[in-house]
Amino acid sequence: MTTSSSQAFDPKAFVRTLTERPGVYRMLDEQGQVIYVGKARNLKRRVGSYFNRSLTDRKTIALVSQIRGIEITITHTEAEALILENNLIKQYRPRYNVLLRDDKSYPFIYLSSQQEFPRLAYYRGGRKAPGRYFGPFPSATAVRETLNYLQKVFPIRQCEDSFFRSRSRPCLQYQIKRCTAPCVGLISAEDYQADVRHAVMFLEGKSGTVIDELIKRMEQASERLAFEEAAKLRDRIAALRTIQEKQYITGERGDLDVVACSAKGGMACVQVFFFRSGHNLGNKTFFPKVPQGMATADILSAFLARYYLGRRAPKEILVSDDIREQSLLEEALTRETGRQVAIRPSVRGERRRWLDMALQNAEHALDSVLASRASMERRFEALLDALGLPEVPERIECFDISHTQGEATVASCVVFNREGALKSDYRRFNIEGVAPGDDYAAMRQALLRRYTRLKKGEAPLPDLLLIDGGRGQLAQAAEVLDELQIVGVTIVGIAKGPARRPGEETLFLPATSASTICRRIRRLCICCNRCAMKRIGLP
Repeated sequence: MTTSSSQAFDPKAFVRTLTERPGVYRMLDEQGQVIYVGKARNLKRRVGSYFNRSLTDRKTIALVSQIRGIEITITHTEAEALILENNLIKQYRPRYNVLLRDDKSYPFIYLSSQQEFPRLAYYRGGRKAPGRYFGPFPSATAVRETLNYLQKVFPIRQCEDSFFRSRSRPCLQYQIKRCTAPCVGLISAEDYQADVRHAVMFLEGKSGTVIDELIKRMEQASERLAFEEAAKLRDRIAALRTIQEKQYITGERGDLDVVACSAKGGMACVQVFFFRSGHNLGNKTFFPKVPQGMATADILSAFLARYYLGRRAPKEILVSDDIREQSLLEEALTRETGRQVAIRPSVRGERRRWLDMALQNAEHALDSVLASRASMERRFEALLDALGLPEVPERIECFDISHTQGEATVASCVVFNREGALKSDYRRFNIEGVAPGDDYAAMRQALLRRYTRLKKGEAPLPDLLLIDGGRGQLAQAAEVLDELQIVGVTIVGIAKGPARRPGEETLFLPATSASTICRRIRRLCICCNRCAMKRIGLP
């Protein structure tokens, strides 16, 4: 059941109508946008607490001041409300909730099961195909590294089925001893299945058992005087022991994640270390968008719900802080995964060491980002001085034209804000209907297409537009902005210097001479007579 508020929102009257059952509430602003999603065991008590006169938390006060309506959805249990809350946050991405920027599915190692000679390969996506999935891994790099190790020890094919079926002779993988060429019958199905079984045992954390079996086979080969076979098995055992030393965790056999959070300077960093079947699969760093002044325990609690609901959680999750509603989160994760999931904030011994390591990684990553942000701020301030801008730009867009000997012309747009590159806003335009090598027309087409979309509200307009080129490209940019009636955007053309040497570029501004701009930039130099282009971070 869902209840919506009217336009004339009276919080006290609204709270009086609420039920005391569990559910989810969505707070709306003046435009009807969802600005916060929360869940409650008792909707009436929880929603009513926002309108208590004794509020002292600045974030909550700022949130309440913008509320112009509330929608609620009643659920059967609080755990059900937690799952719904997570789905709604992913859908609406409210500004006052903890948001994860990286919500991609994680990669797995996939072993097919329908072929006589199964394939072991990298996989990302829905797990619908028949076979076994090992993971998840923190990144594609971790998957490829593990597959590379496996190919050295257990040469199982990784090629596509279409490639496998079309072979009439062994491929390069066989020549470099990364495959046993089952495609042309150079290994029996029985021997191949033995390699597959050992690879599965290794991925399940049973590498010690695999080594014991290989040692026994090596000794049997030696007794038969099959010294070449024994030497190959010896090399496999040595390689497997090397991998085991690199990835094995002392005293661990099961699946667990280690999650640590650090927060300061208005930012937060969460580190997640992945351990599966006693192997360290690596770690992943997250910088969730968090409201100002939020405590690390609250960030961690919100992160665990956002991150693990909707994906298969391990049996244990070690966390760096005591979190609120731990039992509720465990109940929701247990329901999602179909097996018991435990969250442990207090651990000792080796596990405490892993947790401390994750926390140190989080603090180091956060310090690096904050230092980079401070450096970016200094660059923007230097840019303000160099170009004589009225204020520090909040958003910069840069355009460049490239082609292959005049053909296949492409325009690229990269975007920066005060925090650095905005890769999600990058765009590429395939240029059509333009004479080969006509960079002016190509630039005009790209700018016209880009800023027509921005006028329609696709993204905010930039404060500064950087064009790769001289007066001709600059004129095209100025004409396009005039045609679209876009004002308030400063345009700068950047022409390459003599012999294309970096640091000797010439800048062009509309109605401003290049010499004036270059003199202004040279005044920034404090150590030499070279232009300060590199110091202010321009290409």
